[in-house]
Formats: sequence, C-alpha cells, structure tokens
Amino acid sequence: MQFNIRSFDIYRKVPKDLTQPTTTGAVISICSIMFITFLVLSEAISFLSTEFTSQMYVADQQAGSDRISVRISVNLPAMDCKFIGIDIQDDMGRHEVGHVEDVVKTPILNPELGTAGCNFKAAFSINKVPGNFHVATHSSKHQPTNANMQHSIEYIIFGDEVLATGIPGSFNPLKNVTKINGIEALATHDYFLKLVPSSVEMLGGDTQYPYQYSYAYRNYLAYGHGGQVMPALWFRYDLSPITVAYTEKRQPFYHFLTMFCAIIGGTFTVASIIDSMIFTTHNWFKKAEIGKLG
Repeated sequence: MQFNIRSFDIYRKVPKDLTQPTTTGAVISICSIMFITFLVLSEAISFLSTEFTSQMYVADQQAGSDRISVRISVNLPAMDCKFIGIDIQDDMGRHEVGHVEDVVKTPILNPELGTAGCNFKAAFSINKVPGNFHVATHSSKHQPTNANMQHSIEYIIFGDEVLATGIPGSFNPLKNVTKINGIEALATHDYFLKLVPSSVEMLGGDTQYPYQYSYAYRNYLAYGHGGQVMPALWFRYDLSPITVAYTEKRQPFYHFLTMFCAIIGGTFTVASIIDSMIFTTHNWFKKAEIGKLG
C-alpha cells in the first residue's frame, strides 16, 4: 500500500463548480473583512503603544543617596529682585540663610501695579528629613518698605524631572498655582508638601528617580514680639516611607499573535454560521412557497 501524505490534509478542498455564490454571502464576506481589518489595526496600535504599571512598597529607591535635588521657579510681581533670597532648614540642624548657588533672579515688569517684580529660580539639594525652604527677604541687608509676597509658581520639582507622558502621578502639582488676587499683600504663604519617592523604569532600561507630592495651603498675617513679621513664601516638606515604582511595558508579541489568530478565526467562524443560517432559512421559505416542504 503506497503512502500518500495528502491523506493527512484536514482542509479538504471542494471543487469550485460545486460551490454556489450568493449575494448574502458576498455582503457577509465584505463585512467580515472590514471587521477583521478594524480589529487587527486596533490590536496593532495597542501592541506598538506602551503603558505604565505601578507597585508600592516600603523602600528607598536611592538608598545610596541622602540628598534630594530641588528646582523652583516663582514669579513675585510686586517684589524687587534685590530683596529676594532663599533659606533652607531641616531637622538635621541645617540652617542656611540666603542660599546663592544656582540662583537666578530675573527682573520682570508688572504693568498692572506699575512696579518691578522678580522671577526667582533656584536649584539646590535637601536632606531626606523633614524641613522647609522659604523665599523671603531675610538675607537682604535692606528690607523693603512694602513687602508683598503675592506670587505665581511656574514649577517646583523634586528629584529627576519626568519627561515621559502617560504616567499617572503628581510630579509638579504646584505648576501655575497663583496666589495674587484676593490675597493680603502682607500675608505669609505656607505650603505643606508630602513627598512620595518614586522610580520610573523606561522600556529601554533607563531609570529616573523623581518625587511626586501633594500639598495643602494657607496664608496668614504673621506677628512677632516686635509687631508684624515680614511676609515669606514657605514650603514645608515631609517624606512618605512608601515608594511608588512605575514600569513601562509593552504587550508581548505572542499576545498580539494570539489575538490576530483569534480575530480572524472567530470572525470567519461566526460569519460562516450566520451565512449558513440565512441560506438555510432562505431555502426553507422558497420550498414553502412552492409547496415542497414535505
């Protein structure tokens, strides 16, 4: 007995002259192809795009570093740059008045008030302990006669700056926060910040270590033994023991391949069932019309 490999064919072919094309079958075929194209393109877009997953745990992602970098940019429309400085304090005993390294003060004009204002930028490091930094006039040899700490914040960033999009975090919530209208000119401004250590691992393997934070705000008129105290802009921070780790991921190729096969196979299977039901029903009605149902 001669062996014939074609006997293993489970996809037996029907001669073309034994098949019957129908208009309904053509419509279902066109709709099936359009449906398959739409789903395959959707899966391809999903496969090529990335997403961030997150997990939380108690750990310090930068265990070898005891400092956090900070960058700040604040507009003070009613304060001359010559009076403005930044002071840094923390629970480890640090007390730095008038930090000058990496500080840029740019004069700005306030047309509404007709006064010279200041854009204050600074970059510095803080210890990983509770503390504060504040924009004030404490380091100035001469104090202004009409101090006014009304302000708008351009950014306050802790740790690395996150450039990736789509991360569900709060890395710069003070961006564009404005405290000008309806605020007393002599009011002191207090921001209470809760820092949350984070890490962002990109698809290529690069890792960033930013800090996200939430904040609460209050303003008040400060008084001391000698009367009213010069207003200031305070940022008091504390650190959370919880670290949030973000990881950029993409669907594996086998997932895309599985979905591709499922879309094509499932669509053609369902389409075949629908076509068969319509064809059978149509023939049943034709036989009923000519009385051949028996």
